[in-house]
Amino acid sequence: MSKKLLWAAGASLSALIASSGAVLADDQVGMVDEVVVTARDKTGLLEKDPSNSVFGLDKPLIETPRSASFASDITLERYGIQSIDDLTAVSPGTYTASFYGVPGALNIRGTLAENYFRGFKRVENRGTYSTPIANAAQIEVVRGPPTPIYGAGKVGGMLNFIPKSGRAEGEYVSEVGGEAEFTVGSYGRKEVSGQIAIPLNFGTTEGGLHLYAQAENSDSFYRGISPRREILQASVDFELGGGWRTAFGGMAYHSDGDVQTPGWNRLTQDLIDNQTYITGRDTSLTDVNGDGKLTPNEIGFYPYNSALYIAYYGFPSSSARHTLDTGVGTVKLDPRTVYISDADFSNSWTKTGYFDLIRDFDNGSALKFQLFYDELKNKRFVSYGYPAFFDSWVGEARVTYDFDYDVGFITSKSFVGASYRKFDGNRKESYNSGLIALDRRDIAFGATPTDIIDDPFSVESYGLQWENDNQSTWSQAGVFITTDIFIGDRLNLMLGGRYDDYKVEAEDTGLVSYQPAGHLKDGQGKGTYTASLSYQFDFGLMPYITYAEAAALEMSQAGDIAPSLIANQSWLSDSDLAEAGVKFQLAQGTLVGSLAAYRQNRTQLTGGPNPTVRGNRSKGVELEVRYLATENLSFTFAGNTQRTTVKGPDNSFAYIPYYVTGVDPVNAFGGTYVVWAFSSLPGRGGDYAYTLIPRTVLSLYGSYTSDEYSWGQWGATAGATYVSSTAQTVENPIVYPEYTTASLSMFYQRGPYQASLNIDNLFDELFFTPAADSYANLAALPGKGREWRVSLKRSF
Repeated sequence: MSKKLLWAAGASLSALIASSGAVLADDQVGMVDEVVVTARDKTGLLEKDPSNSVFGLDKPLIETPRSASFASDITLERYGIQSIDDLTAVSPGTYTASFYGVPGALNIRGTLAENYFRGFKRVENRGTYSTPIANAAQIEVVRGPPTPIYGAGKVGGMLNFIPKSGRAEGEYVSEVGGEAEFTVGSYGRKEVSGQIAIPLNFGTTEGGLHLYAQAENSDSFYRGISPRREILQASVDFELGGGWRTAFGGMAYHSDGDVQTPGWNRLTQDLIDNQTYITGRDTSLTDVNGDGKLTPNEIGFYPYNSALYIAYYGFPSSSARHTLDTGVGTVKLDPRTVYISDADFSNSWTKTGYFDLIRDFDNGSALKFQLFYDELKNKRFVSYGYPAFFDSWVGEARVTYDFDYDVGFITSKSFVGASYRKFDGNRKESYNSGLIALDRRDIAFGATPTDIIDDPFSVESYGLQWENDNQSTWSQAGVFITTDIFIGDRLNLMLGGRYDDYKVEAEDTGLVSYQPAGHLKDGQGKGTYTASLSYQFDFGLMPYITYAEAAALEMSQAGDIAPSLIANQSWLSDSDLAEAGVKFQLAQGTLVGSLAAYRQNRTQLTGGPNPTVRGNRSKGVELEVRYLATENLSFTFAGNTQRTTVKGPDNSFAYIPYYVTGVDPVNAFGGTYVVWAFSSLPGRGGDYAYTLIPRTVLSLYGSYTSDEYSWGQWGATAGATYVSSTAQTVENPIVYPEYTTASLSMFYQRGPYQASLNIDNLFDELFFTPAADSYANLAALPGKGREWRVSLKRSF
């Protein structure tokens, strides 16, 4: 399948280039014909407005000397993109390994990216809740560090969500309009949404209001997981007169049922290849008080003083608690059966708000005052023994002055500014006491009281307590500057930098935190910069080079800083990027894209009792092509090949599979095995390949939209994504095979009514994505099988 798709991609790209060449022979080379582009772009593949996501200056992405992609609201609809995981179809270099089944953050260029809302960084969300992308006017994926205006950040990349508003393409809403939509689908999917845009004109004051609401109550492909989500978004834009304008709004989001699951446990190669699962349970532990779970005293200790069914690598290999003593055998496992119980839950609440006040001057300069606020509250419990309670908020104030400056044949657009960002958060978790044994549950049999661990949300005399309770605050005060210099009409130099003063504080009062005692503080100043050089040729090519050095805080899942990182002064890390590429606009602007090669160094914080800052080195090549072949037909290709290496020695805490210890699975699955330093394992003392991310991801799609007729209009989008094999990170790992998934989207529209059909994983391909963090070598999530949904929409 992979070879077929590779050949198809090559053949399609050759056809695109050949057809563009035919056009170029008859038309002006390298010129963008807005009439042609507008007539052909029925799928929203080309930019309508310049973007400021990469450098903070309004500049088309196709002319920006950095690798970046966007997806318009029309593209999201036509391609059936529902979550950030689906963005692989239109953005190269993106892939999301399973963060326990919850799509919270993209993986860009081999490492987790950061989420932004209108150019402001949100509270950390690795997989706490499904990042909402509904009602997006545009989603931008930037590969590399954020612009200096956005603040410090790692070079891996960022996702910027731009909501719909009362002002688009420089114009305010002129008339009342909106739509109502109802969706049903496989596995009991039910969703309703609506939006309305209202002009707000008071005398000579122009303005617009945009409101959006969505509610979902569904089951899912995975048995036992039933997500319920509600979203409310509002935006108001006003022209105040005298050159002043304002924009303000926000989003409230709630989810109940975005339950985390590791997927399949008890991994063997036979399980991945043939779905043959080893069954059996341990009965040496019992639920004495009959409350449906194991409390610490029932496991064998209280208070916390020893871990009785964890075995440390190199120590005694088994015990009664490790041994499966009943129901031992094998069974063919259904991909819909995953690690879940009725005790599992996850409730998330987020609140996001913004306020802009802008003064536009007659000379083209502008002064911007901006405020931003984001809040996250989450309570969750995963019944293998991971409870969490996050309560965090972040606020930011930013002032920016944009201006132009010309000297002879040198022209420039620049901005200078300052920002202040403040975070306060509380992270409560429990996983340090040694009660987690992921393989203990026989998921084919189902959850039992002897594999559901207690949680701190309930109250028992000998119950589990919060083992981490970290209260953390930090602030970041910075100044920044960026300039976009044109030397003549072709040579472009972009320079940017910022300097930040960081202050961090933390104190963990958890019962078994493995963190330094007391209230810890630290502070540091740090400068970062980026430089890019490009040249625009007449025939539509723009080669460029970029180098950037960045800095970022090492944050835990709640956005907080662990006290141990403050104690050893590893809370602020460096990263760097070198990138070279070429962007192209051919065939009157109907064939656009980019080719980029990069090398980057960055860090990522690992989980476990002793959070460790781990270095990564990545390099790769990315290709993106968008082609408007005719007024009805368009194609897209997004592909990359990459290699990410973990810089050794990797001293992070990790759970390890039974076979690394040499223990038979029947004598191992009742308990668990760990190492305090991953580097202590065979073959992992130095650098090693990060094989949880595929080397190659390729997506090829075609879209057809008919002309408008008296009976209506219809269209369809079809395509496939190929993902190369992945594997565990231990030596002699279990390998997850390569796979190809296909999707199909169709719509029919007549007047104000539209019906659409989307089918994901069209051919019901079985595939797997590895788990993440400390459990990456213990679990894998089977991919969702074929799913369908039908939507009915009424516009007004």
